[in-house]
Amino acid sequence: MLVAMPLLLGVSVHRWSNKFDALLITKVNGDLTIAHQYLSRLLENSRDRLRGFGSSVGFSLALQDAPAGGMAIHLEQARQELGLDFLYLLAADGQVIASSPPGFSGPAGQWPVVRAALEGTSAAAIDIFSGADLAALSPDLAERARIDLVPTQAALPTQRTEETRGMMIHAAAPVSGEGGARAALVGGLLLNRNLPFVDTINDLVYRQRSLPEGSQGTATLFLEDVRVSTNVRLFENVRALGTRVSVAVRSTVLDEGRVWLDRAFVVNDWYISAYEPLVDSHGQRVGMLYVGFLETPFRMAKLTTYAGIAVAFLLVAAISVPIFLRWARRIFKPLERMTATIGQVEAGNLGARIGTVQSSDEIARVARHLDSLLDQVQERDRELRAWAEELNRRVDQRTKELRDANRQLEATTQQLVMSEKLAAIGEITAGVAHEINNPIAVIQGNLDVIRDTLGDALRGTEDEFRLIDEQVHRVNVIVTKLLQFARPEEFSGEADRHRPEEVLGDCLLLVQHLLGKGGIAVERAGDTTRLVLISRTELQQVLINLIVNAIHAMPQGGRLILRCRDHGRDGVAGVAIDVRDTGIGISPENLKRVFDPFFTTKRKGGTGLGLSISQSLIRRAGGLIEVESSPGQGTVFTIWLPEAV
Repeated sequence: MLVAMPLLLGVSVHRWSNKFDALLITKVNGDLTIAHQYLSRLLENSRDRLRGFGSSVGFSLALQDAPAGGMAIHLEQARQELGLDFLYLLAADGQVIASSPPGFSGPAGQWPVVRAALEGTSAAAIDIFSGADLAALSPDLAERARIDLVPTQAALPTQRTEETRGMMIHAAAPVSGEGGARAALVGGLLLNRNLPFVDTINDLVYRQRSLPEGSQGTATLFLEDVRVSTNVRLFENVRALGTRVSVAVRSTVLDEGRVWLDRAFVVNDWYISAYEPLVDSHGQRVGMLYVGFLETPFRMAKLTTYAGIAVAFLLVAAISVPIFLRWARRIFKPLERMTATIGQVEAGNLGARIGTVQSSDEIARVARHLDSLLDQVQERDRELRAWAEELNRRVDQRTKELRDANRQLEATTQQLVMSEKLAAIGEITAGVAHEINNPIAVIQGNLDVIRDTLGDALRGTEDEFRLIDEQVHRVNVIVTKLLQFARPEEFSGEADRHRPEEVLGDCLLLVQHLLGKGGIAVERAGDTTRLVLISRTELQQVLINLIVNAIHAMPQGGRLILRCRDHGRDGVAGVAIDVRDTGIGISPENLKRVFDPFFTTKRKGGTGLGLSISQSLIRRAGGLIEVESSPGQGTVFTIWLPEAV
């Protein structure tokens, strides 16, 4: 136990720990999938909404009727409705027709999404705009995008002090310009400091109570290795904008283009993390999308589990090992002495004996019987040796007599061995019965003394004392059967006549705890005047089996209706016992098979023999058992037994 059990526990705990860690990785991978789908959906919505605006009647009328200034006003209204940070109309030759905010005239056709729109295909992607590009669009965008870099533990060393680039959701849709010429409608949404964007991801992935108490879910958008939008905190109300990812994560995700699914150091603590690379419209890895949750609560839960298992094992070992050793010594020491004695006898030392065993259990009694048998064997051996010497002295004179005597001796020896075996079996059986009868007599005598002493104080407990008397009587019956084997001529059996209501009352006492636990109300009715001839224990066995089955059929509680009544059958007077429940009932196809051996509808705990055995017991008593049931309407079992005459 002290060697194998720790090894088994260690292997089990190690496998559980690996499964636990794998489950955390699986969860964070699912969280990353949700965040990725949200970002992809945001790109698709930006493209589709921009395409829908470009194909709208209002835009077409504004394009035909409004001058450039009027178009700028129209774009400004559309930009605010679409929730974009910039929106402009680009001609096929690369000239900006109108923009919002106004004044943009920089190079716009260099972006793949814009070229795709000019070629007639709507597109959306994540693109990185330089500080100059942002300033050309709007000085306000350039200022919003600028983030001071914060020195971060485990990050790649750098000489930079700020990040001026901006990460954009960049979308473009083809439209028809003046005179039917192809143009492109281009818009974008800045993700730097876009806290609603990252908070929405966090709310989608880590809903309330999705993590254990003490853990915290986080989401971040990286421009290369710099956090440009995050809900990770440096302090209580300060977001970790400008902090950078660790070297290990940067190498795996940005340099190698692989997804990171593992624990990682995030700003100032360890998180179960998932990072995936973000690719711009040029096909370059330009950033990362991250989700994760605090590892500490899960690590503490594992450590607590380890400690609990270790303490439980030590407590069990400290309590059980001394007990096991004591029990083992009490068993093995007498057995070892027996084995040694038998070995000496086999070697020829017929005088070897086990001796006194300091106990009074079955092993001690076997040891004493073995010594007694060895005494008999030694005595028989002396007698046989004496006979052999006598025969040897007379061999020359009485050859014929010796031959006859030898045959007689062989026959006598066989009878003697058989007689000794039967005598030993009878002696052991009578001894066991005698040993059991003594304490039973003491129990019965003390029960009588208790009744005489307590008198009226026993009121209310008569049933319990009667049950004790019956169980003592049951033991006496078993002892009587043993004595019948030893002295069959001294004993004879007699039939039992019983009132069914009394047996039913005893059964209810035995299953009262099950009825109370299941919330089942019991209704009894009885008007019988007849007795039945059957073994009380067999009738109890049948009734208890039917009552327990009724309890199992009412898992949500119900009513158990028990009734005994006089009932004749085919001209024979008898008694009927009804056991009715208000449970789930039995389907017609199962109703035909309920008395078949080994047939059961219980998913666990059932052998399918209860009703089959019950039917056999009732039939042996000359009666029969029937069942009626409908699904959802309950079940009634009826036992009919002939009247005892």
